[in-house]
Amino acid sequence: MNKQTVFIIGPAYPLRGGLATFNQRLVRAFEERGYDAEIYSYSLQYPGIFFPGKSQFTDDPAPDQICIHTELNSVNPFNWIRVGNRIRKRKPDVVIFRYWMPFFAPCLGTIARIISRNKHTRVLAITDNVIPHEHRIGDKLLTRYFVTSIHGFITMSEAVKKQLPRFVKNKPVIYNPHPLYDNFGDSIPMSQAKAALGLSNELQYILFFGFIREYKGLDILIEAMGNDKVRHMPIHLLVVGEFYDNEEKYRNLVSSLNLKDKITFIDDFVPDSEVATYFSSVELVVQPYKNATQSGVTQIAYHFDKPMVVTHVGALPEMVPHNKVGFVTDVNALAVAEAIADFFQLNKAEEFIRNIKEEKKKYSWITFLENIEQLVKN
Repeated sequence: MNKQTVFIIGPAYPLRGGLATFNQRLVRAFEERGYDAEIYSYSLQYPGIFFPGKSQFTDDPAPDQICIHTELNSVNPFNWIRVGNRIRKRKPDVVIFRYWMPFFAPCLGTIARIISRNKHTRVLAITDNVIPHEHRIGDKLLTRYFVTSIHGFITMSEAVKKQLPRFVKNKPVIYNPHPLYDNFGDSIPMSQAKAALGLSNELQYILFFGFIREYKGLDILIEAMGNDKVRHMPIHLLVVGEFYDNEEKYRNLVSSLNLKDKITFIDDFVPDSEVATYFSSVELVVQPYKNATQSGVTQIAYHFDKPMVVTHVGALPEMVPHNKVGFVTDVNALAVAEAIADFFQLNKAEEFIRNIKEEKKKYSWITFLENIEQLVKN
């Protein structure tokens, strides 16, 4: 029998970020399962004027043996038609779109409609978000245009699964939690990681990781660090990620709370080769999000066996069982401070790490692919 062919349409190398990392890992999972798998990525993802960060591109080397077509232009309709027709004629068995914000709906919805004309390809979407974190006029109309072009959906949170019927009905939807990010290498000894980063062995470190956006609640965590329950403990916060929000307001908050000796900012995008060093250097990962669907940071923490403090939003409570692998708190600084203090004062690390090693087994890529295969059958 010929191999089944699957195309992923979404960001990939040389674009950077969690979506690109996920898509490349997904292709490897499909290939390990016996598929021919390729990625159609963006030659232009965001026009520079719309991009809030320093660069859209990574300095990491290209991933080995992954077929990536860098062809999509998110704002050029002639490109959408050309790419759509090219994929339509190739007749892959499955195409999986990555959808995370309405800006991409015209591009992806148009390509999906063109591909479907071949009457062969099953057109699916992994919907990271349906209702975006940061709302804009026209979001609903754009999202409806995209989702009505898709045959079936994979969501990685129950919240997104519940949102889809607002836009499209009578189409199959499967929920599968975000699989592990297991492509960053193994943990290294904490003392070695601290030495590599120039950190003190006299302090215990906690980590806020990833692009800094308003909805991720870094201000809540900074205020928690200023709470008396935490301020006088030998705890130091590493904020590791590029600012996609107003940097000055966070630094001013640190100054106003007199926390400059308690918080270090690493204002840069972390290449894949350095992720293990940062996660290996800390005791605890904190995600004080104000709203969320799911988070890839959680799955990196699981991979490195790191306990977590998360807020009670989106799929985070589903992914981080309370008082088992971490703490789930209300969305406020006092609750986050109490959770951080309890973790260290009650010596929860050993218990949580033991539970993490069991809990993370459910987040396998094999299960994720099996659910996609079931969706195709449906």
